[in-house]
Amino acid sequence: MIVSTPGLSRFRRTGAIAAAALAAVALGVVPGARAEAAGDTLPLDDGDLTEVRTSRALADGVTLTRIERGSEPAPADQINTTTRGPWVVNVLTIDPSQARGHLKATYGPNLSQVEKTTDLVRASGALAGVNASFFTFTASQLYPGDPVGLGLFGGKLLSEPTTDPAEVNFVVDANSNRALTGKLTWSGSVRNRQTEATLPLEFLNHPPVVPAGCAALADQTQCTLPGDVVEFTPEFASSTPSGAGVEVVLDRLGCVVRTSTTRGTALAAGETSLQATGRDTVALLDVAGQGCVDRTSTLTDQQGEELPVRPGLFGVNGRYPLTADGQIVVPAGSGSFFARNPRTIAGTTRDGKIVLATIDGRQTTSVGTTMDETAAVAQALGMDDAVNLDGGGSTAMAVEGALVNRPSGSTERAVGDALIYLDGPYRSGN
Repeated sequence: MIVSTPGLSRFRRTGAIAAAALAAVALGVVPGARAEAAGDTLPLDDGDLTEVRTSRALADGVTLTRIERGSEPAPADQINTTTRGPWVVNVLTIDPSQARGHLKATYGPNLSQVEKTTDLVRASGALAGVNASFFTFTASQLYPGDPVGLGLFGGKLLSEPTTDPAEVNFVVDANSNRALTGKLTWSGSVRNRQTEATLPLEFLNHPPVVPAGCAALADQTQCTLPGDVVEFTPEFASSTPSGAGVEVVLDRLGCVVRTSTTRGTALAAGETSLQATGRDTVALLDVAGQGCVDRTSTLTDQQGEELPVRPGLFGVNGRYPLTADGQIVVPAGSGSFFARNPRTIAGTTRDGKIVLATIDGRQTTSVGTTMDETAAVAQALGMDDAVNLDGGGSTAMAVEGALVNRPSGSTERAVGDALIYLDGPYRSGN
């Protein structure tokens, strides 16, 4: 696993630990060719297409490169099959040895809503950025921006990594611009200080589900089916999710402020709440219904070693590693997710650079890439370790608040969060 040392200070190089290959095996991946220095051209066709690269410096240590491979538009009915492209790839490279700024993750006014990547870049005063995590997305949802996996912002864990073996994480320390990739796991609990009764937490800032068999019960304490136990913070939304269940609000010291036999309330600064549904409502009231509780929240790597969460640490979720410790590790797969799509990639090079790339797709002017092709692009761009971030209609790169790629939809899609580069040192809260 690439997450292994406190403070990210003892990495033998950014984003590379050999145990990542073990992670690939755990995902059913067969390691492939080793990533060497970035090649002269992208390995996306028979090798005879023209390729044009244009680069410009955006700031000290920050370069934007546009790669156009192939010049003839693809027939509309051959976008998914043609070997002639074309492909349009935008690459943002950050060299921590020269850059004066920092990379971080950000979201909109609250965690549960969505914003366009361009708006997130503008609102943060960032130089550039790309879309990042997978998120709920469904427009009819009350909380479309809810991350589907890790959401770590300035040392605050606001969304836990899932147990889905496909999830892979990209974590960056904004203090040093050291980045890493790999799969994190999480555990959390609440413990009553007086009785010492303990209850595991299942989610962070994720709306709990009422068991289907108890959906008609207004009083969830009468339910005999397991439900969810969730912690909410003020960053989630203007109020916590409403509905059947119980809710306990805690002050900054972990002491009970109020309890309710229904869910949904506004949280003041410093407050958190615990919600439960199903028969877990009884357990929550027993453990945290009165008095004070201590909460635990622990991120660990694949070797079971704790990743200390501290100011300046940011993390987002992706689906599947592309390269790990210099090897292509993308798993075999089928279906639309593995077919050609627009893609967003985050990774690191052997010499410590951070690379963010977008590949336009589903268009005659840029056909997109399969998962295998995406890994090959990451390797050709010199990424020793790379992850596949949210793609499809979410794929977007903005520089100085303006799009530099062409999203696949008719308009830019609003997303849950973004990775952004600000041209200045990191300060807690910025």
